[in-house]
Amino acid sequence: MTLETIETWLAGAGAWALGLRQMLQPMLQGTLVSIELFFLTLLFAVPLALPVALGRMSPWRPLRRVGNVYMLVMRGTPLILQILFVYFAPYYLFKATPFSRFVAVVVAFVANYAAYFAEIYRGGIEAIPRGQHEAAKVLGFTPCQTFQRIVLPQVVKRIVPASANEVITLVKDTALAQTIGVAELFREAQTLSARQFSVLPIFVAGAFYFVMNWVVSVSFEKLERRLDYYR
Repeated sequence: MTLETIETWLAGAGAWALGLRQMLQPMLQGTLVSIELFFLTLLFAVPLALPVALGRMSPWRPLRRVGNVYMLVMRGTPLILQILFVYFAPYYLFKATPFSRFVAVVVAFVANYAAYFAEIYRGGIEAIPRGQHEAAKVLGFTPCQTFQRIVLPQVVKRIVPASANEVITLVKDTALAQTIGVAELFREAQTLSARQFSVLPIFVAGAFYFVMNWVVSVSFEKLERRLDYYR
């Protein structure tokens, strides 16, 4: 191997490393945006889903109807349409834009995923045998105490597998934030792909999503093992 060959190889390797760095840097920034959207959605949607679920189970008919309409709208329309509505509707209705693009995406994601988590909660709550409520009443528990100490711990155990599926779906759905121009991971990958005339950034983004979903799957598996004492 001649010195000229080595120099050519080193120059090629350096150019490849520089290209890789130029590709990964914006994709990592997009990944941070996707992760931020992911955690903000869970932070607000998971607790919001509980009152929605209880509203759907309420004996008061007007409240139950409101919950049913909310669920029908959120589950019956595409998430991408909900993002567009949250961002553009205030402008067309009030000639104002109260939300930034990122905030609009967070609001749409929270509203959408709260509906799906609410159905998971409702299924878990209704799966608890009615006899447990009656036994708690005999023991002197109030309805609130019954829910907190008896029902809720069992519900958490029951809903973990279904919640894992929703959370994994959420990781992939963060790509929809690009609809209104939020620079998340997949948008950055598409921009790089168009700039480089290559599909490599798209596949790299796919690897990023795979890693994030792998972390989510492992986390939920560990959570299921920790909750194994509820059988």
